[in-house]
Amino acid sequence: MKGSCLCGSVTFEAAGKAEGFAVCHCTQCRKQSGFSWSSAHVSDESLAVRGEVRWYQSSEKARRGFCPVCGSFLFWKHADDPHTSFALGAVDGPTGARLEKHIFTRDKGDYYRIADGVPQV
Repeated sequence: MKGSCLCGSVTFEAAGKAEGFAVCHCTQCRKQSGFSWSSAHVSDESLAVRGEVRWYQSSEKARRGFCPVCGSFLFWKHADDPHTSFALGAVDGPTGARLEKHIFTRDKGDYYRIADGVPQV
């Protein structure tokens, strides 16, 4: 899968098998994205990124990567994990994927319902 930020300053290619197709409803993802954040992950070796990515240390163990020009939230990385999550909304073209789960649903906003039949955690 290939993707980019809104302005095109950052591009990425996830060459390995993408896994973990999920929508995160945690407070941090909602605040950074404006709603919820959908992503998948690949091994760090399988992710090629071009352009400058700025990283925000959002907790002791995780950081979030974004484009410093347009602000697009592109990546999520746990310190102890050899995988990087990338934004499904930033993928250029169809993904051919199906969501596997919704996560942190207790933190979701009260202004919407999750009614797509995908498992909630």
